[in-house]
Amino acid sequence: MATIHLILQGKGGVGKSMIAVMLYQALRHAEKEVIAFDTDPVNATLASFPEFDVTKLDVMKDGNIEPRKFDELLEALSQAPDNAHVIVDNGASSFIALASYLSDNDFIDLLEDQGHRVFLHTIVTGGQAMGDTLQGLARMAINFPRSPLVVWLNPYFGDIAIDGAGFEHFKIYKEYAHQFHALISLPQGNKALIGKDLEELFARRQSFEAGINGSSTHIAVKARLRRYWNQILACIEQAGIM
Repeated sequence: MATIHLILQGKGGVGKSMIAVMLYQALRHAEKEVIAFDTDPVNATLASFPEFDVTKLDVMKDGNIEPRKFDELLEALSQAPDNAHVIVDNGASSFIALASYLSDNDFIDLLEDQGHRVFLHTIVTGGQAMGDTLQGLARMAINFPRSPLVVWLNPYFGDIAIDGAGFEHFKIYKEYAHQFHALISLPQGNKALIGKDLEELFARRQSFEAGINGSSTHIAVKARLRRYWNQILACIEQAGIM
């Protein structure tokens, strides 16, 4: 039995690929066998990290999303080896196409019938995109009522709050909490310090390990990255998805 992580969010630029990158590293750190696919036709971020072993799946044909390309993905996932963890990072531009494919083809049921465990991951962010990311979460909860959802909360763009009340007081949480396997709150730090460190780390397409151990990395940056990375590892471990 493999554990399959499908990362989906219809809103771009909210940190979706960042959580794919973090999850990949956390699983690798835990000495799990990690298999990864990047289906983002526009920004294949996960596949662009040279340290990672990621298969880029081209889902475009003549400039359009070709749903039949997802047949290849289903076939590969169905054959995932026992005890492996498989990550699928899907782009915002192909969100609707993949979500429709998952629903129309009983994708998740087929995998579960073969003994695999499937988690749907999505991200909710603060700031201007909060409403859009909440809509994406609601769509997933409605379309996949029997699938465990892992909700990543990203406060980088602003607090995830309405009138001072946090996510667990939102209407969407009260309606669908029974479907949420875990909430993973990304650590909030000083944007000018750890925020900038993370931006530069990802811009260089480096893992935390490479950044922390890099000879050209300043000691203060190493310390901040190490602290943040340890927080991420703790959050993912507590989520019960490994």
